[in-house]
Amino acid sequence: MKILLTGSNGFLGSCFYELLSKKHQIYTLSRANADYNCNLEIEIPSLINNFDLIIHSAGKAHAIPKNENQISQFNKVNVLGTINLLEGLKKHQLPKYFVFISSVSVYGLIEGKNITETTPLLAKDPYGKSKIEAESIIQKWCEKHNVICTILRLPLVVGKNPPGNLAIMIRGIKNNFYFNIAGGNAKKSMVLSIDIVNFVVIVAEVGGLYNLTDGIHPTFKDLSKRISMSLGKSFVPNIPLFLAVFLAKIGDFIGDTFPINSSKLIKITSTLTFDDSKARIAFGWKPTAVLEGLNL
Repeated sequence: MKILLTGSNGFLGSCFYELLSKKHQIYTLSRANADYNCNLEIEIPSLINNFDLIIHSAGKAHAIPKNENQISQFNKVNVLGTINLLEGLKKHQLPKYFVFISSVSVYGLIEGKNITETTPLLAKDPYGKSKIEAESIIQKWCEKHNVICTILRLPLVVGKNPPGNLAIMIRGIKNNFYFNIAGGNAKKSMVLSIDIVNFVVIVAEVGGLYNLTDGIHPTFKDLSKRISMSLGKSFVPNIPLFLAVFLAKIGDFIGDTFPINSSKLIKITSTLTFDDSKARIAFGWKPTAVLEGLNL
């Protein structure tokens, strides 16, 4: 199968390339060091190949924007980038299948349990809103052009050398400045990168909209303990809730330079899990528990 992979230099994109290139002909599209060097937020790609499958994993990662320019970047990368990709594809024989890497952020929820794919999309933040819009654009384009569409809404993705908050957590534990808060008992959905790739292989020709998780939804305490063991650390200290609340109030006053504020505290101490039974029932998908498959 001929596959066009966007975002091939990213964390998940590189995992797609490493695993799928063993059995498929992969063409990469990224800003640099790719088969197609293209900045999708300002360019329509000039594609000279026809493809069976598009895996669109390029996008601006979730972060809290600090100014209007950073807010606009979510729209430029995640929305305009998607539009430009689709325009480039129209100039050649259309693909049979399209897989879009989306996020559970589209639901716009801070807490909740076993959230399904039918839950309303209520995101108000720039990242979540950009993913909602990109999903809609892709679904309409695929329907118009008779392309089988798959959308994967992902929680925290775990794998080797992860970016973002997980990287910060690992670094903090390694350097003895990470603390669990209020016992670290909040549960969060997560999934291994390798399981995402394996699911794409079986779902691409069928299509649909799916949440993906490991089904275990570890607590911060469980995850930090597993990371500590891998790093040869004895334990992760805990900050009691009353002290965390006090520190969060200080953070509200000081601003972004402080590691915690009231908004972050609510997210850290709230359980947020997603239901992936649709994928399991439809395909017999059996992902590995993150705490078992974690490889630093």
